[in-house]
Amino acid sequence: MPLPLELPALTSIRGRKVILASASPRRRQLLAQIGLTDLSVIPSTVPEAFPKTLSPFEYVLQTATQKAMTIYSSQIDSPDGEPALVIAADTVVVSPRGQVLEKPTSESNHIDMLKSLRDSIAHKVHTAVVVMAPLSSARDPGYALESTVEETTVKFGKDLSDDLILSYVRTREGADKAGGYGIQGMGAILVDRIEGSFDNVVGLPLRPTLALIEKVLQDDDDLVDEFVEAEEEE
Repeated sequence: MPLPLELPALTSIRGRKVILASASPRRRQLLAQIGLTDLSVIPSTVPEAFPKTLSPFEYVLQTATQKAMTIYSSQIDSPDGEPALVIAADTVVVSPRGQVLEKPTSESNHIDMLKSLRDSIAHKVHTAVVVMAPLSSARDPGYALESTVEETTVKFGKDLSDDLILSYVRTREGADKAGGYGIQGMGAILVDRIEGSFDNVVGLPLRPTLALIEKVLQDDDDLVDEFVEAEEEE
């Protein structure tokens, strides 16, 4: 097993309370790849009720932000201490017409969804990541928050047969996934190529997530420095 990444941001939160506001085992596995293995998994139970009239970018960002804020607020006064970090994410698959594709509602809906993706030129996968951390200073609002939305273009194979699509649907692998497939599993057989980050399609773009962790922790350090300087000037 490789040794963990020795980066200041990751080292500073090792052994502290880091919350993943998602029940996704795929996101947990991805975070483990950069050394975040001791996570508290606390998924948000707030309904995702944002209007589909929002752009996919706005929809996925607002959903991920709501998840992060809900879990952060519920844990800030927790008996076992406030979290050092909260990580939330949301992923949507977007049809060429700009429609946000949810999880399949039935087997027939699942088949139609995958056939539509096959017959289109390409589709987009957007993942929003939101990272929050409490501030050491008393400055309002008391936390630092950073976010990003990443986009990957996915193209299905034009030669996918209806029989292959039906066979995949009946494995049930994609039944609980937005867009109806999992690229990290058997769903890879549907994909001809992608443009952009593979782990973004899985559900968590690792490099941007690490950058957000570093930025949100740096925000706290910067504010502490400003506070100390202001105190010294007085």
